[in-house]
Amino acid sequence: MMDSSAILEARILIVDDLAANILLLEQILGRAGYARVSSTTDAAAVYGLHHQHHYDLILLDLQMPGTDGFQVMEALKELEADSYLPVIVITAQPDHKLRALQAGAKDFISKPFDLAEVLMRVHNMLEVRLLHAALRNYSHALEQKVREVEESRELISQQSDELRSLYAKVVAEQKISERLLLNMLPYPIAERLKAHLDEVADSSFRQVIADRYPEVSVLFADIVNFAGFSAGMNPEQLVEMLSDIFTAFDTIAEHRGLEKIKTIGDAYMAAAGLPVPVDDHAARAAHMALDMIDAISHFNVLRDCKLELRIGINSGEVVAGVIGKHKFNYDLWGIAVNLASRMESQGVAGRVQVTEATRRRLVGAFVFEERGTIATKGMGELRTWFLVGRNVP
Repeated sequence: MMDSSAILEARILIVDDLAANILLLEQILGRAGYARVSSTTDAAAVYGLHHQHHYDLILLDLQMPGTDGFQVMEALKELEADSYLPVIVITAQPDHKLRALQAGAKDFISKPFDLAEVLMRVHNMLEVRLLHAALRNYSHALEQKVREVEESRELISQQSDELRSLYAKVVAEQKISERLLLNMLPYPIAERLKAHLDEVADSSFRQVIADRYPEVSVLFADIVNFAGFSAGMNPEQLVEMLSDIFTAFDTIAEHRGLEKIKTIGDAYMAAAGLPVPVDDHAARAAHMALDMIDAISHFNVLRDCKLELRIGINSGEVVAGVIGKHKFNYDLWGIAVNLASRMESQGVAGRVQVTEATRRRLVGAFVFEERGTIATKGMGELRTWFLVGRNVP
C-alpha cells in the first residue's frame, strides 16, 4: 500500500462547468487532507493544463457545453498514450458509465455526490496511479541497468553477483505481476490472457476475451443505508470496515464456488457457473446469499452495529469478458445481470429476493416465501420470491 502522505500530496484537477459542483468537491477533498487541488470550468483548457502540470488525477464531468468529457479524454490520450489515463468521470447517467470506461476512464463518481464514495474512489485511484508510476520508474531504471551491463563484458564478469541479484528481482517482479493478474481475473481467464501476451511482441496488444454462458446465477448484495451509517467516519475507518465485510464475503465465495466479479462502493457482485460452467450454479448462489446474511449478523455482534444486507439473485444467460488494456476488469453483461440487479435494488432489507427463474432451479432444496408480483424498472411485472432457508433432509 502506498504512503498516505504521498497520496494526499497528489495533484488533482476538478473539471466541471458548474461552480457549485467544483466548490463541493474542493471542500470534500480539502477536509480529507488533499492539499494540491485545482479546478477549471473550461473543458477545452484541460489538455494544456495537464501538459503543464501532469496531474495525478482528473475528476471530469461528462456533460459540459462545448467540449464534453468524452472529447477531453480523447485529447488526453495523446499525452498518456503509453501510461495510465488518470480520469474519474462524474455523471448522473448510468448508461454513460460503461461508455466512459470504454473511452479510457478508470472509474466514475455518481451525482448527487456521496462523501464516502468520493473519498474512497479518489483514494483508490490515486493509490493505483502512484503505484503504476513507481513500477514504471523501477522498470525504466532496471532496463537502463541491463543496457549498461550488456555494453561491457568485463563489467558483466565483475558484477556477476549483482546480475544474479537483478535477475532474482526480475523473477520476483514477474511473480508479483502474475499474482496481481490472478487477483484481478479468474484463474482460467488470467492464464488465457497471459498465454496470449507471451506470444506477441507488443504487450499492449491482446486478444478480445469474451464468452457466452447459457446457465449462470448472478448475485448482487448491497449494505442498506451504509452512506448514512458511515457519514461520521474518517476515510481509514470506512475502508477498514468495508474491507472486513468484503473479505468475509470473499471467503464465502471461495467456499461456495462462486467468482467474485467486483465491488462498487458498498455493493458486492458475484456469479456462479463461470468461467467454468457447473450444473448447481443456482444452489451455490443461494448458499452464498444465506451465508452472507449470517456473516453480516456476526459482524454486527462483533462491532455493535445494525447493518443489513439487501440481496438479489437471478439465473440465465450472460456474456462475460475482459475490458481494459492497462487495468484489466472481468465483467458480465446481459438481461440476466440486469434482472439480478433489480432483485437487489427493489428487494427488502435483511432478505434475499430471487426471480422465478432461480426458484425453479432450487425447488426442493431450499425454502421460499412468495413475495408476489412487483413492477421492475424497464422490465415490467415480475413474480418474485424470498429465499428463506435450506431444506434439511
